[in-house]
Amino acid sequence: MIYLSSFRFLSRLEDEKFFSSSDIKVHQNCYTSEYPFVMFRDRGLPEKFEFQDITVFCGNNGSGKSTILNVIAEALAVNRGSLFNRSEYFDNYTELCSYELAERIPSHSAIITSDDVFEGVLDIRRINEGIDSKRRVLIDEWIENRDESADARLHGIEDYDRWKRIVNSRRKKESQSKFLRSNLRGNITERSNGESALSLFVNKIQDNALYLLDEPENSLSPSNQLQLKYFLEDCVKSHGCQFIISTHSPFLLSLRGARIYDIDSVPMRVCKWTDLECVKVYQEFFEKKSFLFQK
Repeated sequence: MIYLSSFRFLSRLEDEKFFSSSDIKVHQNCYTSEYPFVMFRDRGLPEKFEFQDITVFCGNNGSGKSTILNVIAEALAVNRGSLFNRSEYFDNYTELCSYELAERIPSHSAIITSDDVFEGVLDIRRINEGIDSKRRVLIDEWIENRDESADARLHGIEDYDRWKRIVNSRRKKESQSKFLRSNLRGNITERSNGESALSLFVNKIQDNALYLLDEPENSLSPSNQLQLKYFLEDCVKSHGCQFIISTHSPFLLSLRGARIYDIDSVPMRVCKWTDLECVKVYQEFFEKKSFLFQK
């Protein structure tokens, strides 16, 4: 499903003209700059970026691929979780950009960044810390419940939960592990950070929406990157989603049917994923080490 069909950034002339022809004066200091003005002046931007069901921006660190996604997200006013590095003139820049829609952007469309994923993983850690604390309390309670001399009388409604656990523990003769499983809810400690990150994408991405994903491979192992690739392909095929992605992961660059912009090249160009320099680095490395894989 295609919602956003094209997006036009400022031409070099428009970029240069903004400060010279307006009353706005740039106030450069350690906190503000002309950004995102200037950033793409000499990069050979296409007249407009054209989008498929899956469109990928690939470039090295500092190439501007995250900036491209942030400009598009702000111009479209899609949902956002984490804040991003914006300047005094970011709104001025996005207001001068333009875009064409194939369909109305669904209201639950969103940009999902690495910061969103990291914050989500941290939230899970915080939950787990609370669970670990509760686990220690329950172990002490289990030991107390097994003591036949413990007071198992019901003293009031506020004491009901403790009384019920004591009675059930004695009646069922529960082991410590069974007692914990039955009384400790929401335990998610079994997931690694990468598994938690993958689950966050699965939970956040809903049917029939536009999603901008900024380096979603962060925190994901190669096998989980492959799982994310298959998940995104299925969301496009069966669930009416459109994705615009910034990445240099060869697994995500190989997304089926993706339109790929190499933003390291000047001018920026559309190319096959196998022609990208970052993919060739992997290819050359494994070719040189191929003898190590021979049986």
